[in-house]
Amino acid sequence: MNITIISVGKIKEKHMKQGIDEYLKRLSAYTKINILELPDEKAPENLSQTQMKQIKQKEGGRILDKIHPDAHVIALAIEGKQASSEQFSEHLGRLSASGKNSVVFVIGGSLGLSEEVMRRADEALSFSKMTFPHQLMRLILVEQVYRAFRILRGEPYHK
Repeated sequence: MNITIISVGKIKEKHMKQGIDEYLKRLSAYTKINILELPDEKAPENLSQTQMKQIKQKEGGRILDKIHPDAHVIALAIEGKQASSEQFSEHLGRLSASGKNSVVFVIGGSLGLSEEVMRRADEALSFSKMTFPHQLMRLILVEQVYRAFRILRGEPYHK
């Protein structure tokens, strides 16, 4: 299985980059994983609903341009389905067993994902009802993917 994480916005914090790099290194023993970092749109503090939609559409267009038609797309969205680490692991295992060679996780920018990206997604996943910065979400996602592979292989991993 090839996993791609498409994420809007740049990670500037050194400690976040180091954490992500550590999990990417660990994941290389289990799967091929690639992170595509797309630029976010600059946005003033007080946006109208129309401006928010326009920004999400611009970012969404860049996201959709990077998704292969055959990919299974999982959008990270607060309104998505929640799962335990074990359930997430089982789900990745089922995707792999069903022949899904390409799984794409999508993390939106500070305003979230466009309607077009959500329509393209095969499913939406939420790690919490809380809102997280997209930089932190990237770290959480790579850790959970790593944990999922450890669980799938029956390898120890703390709970």
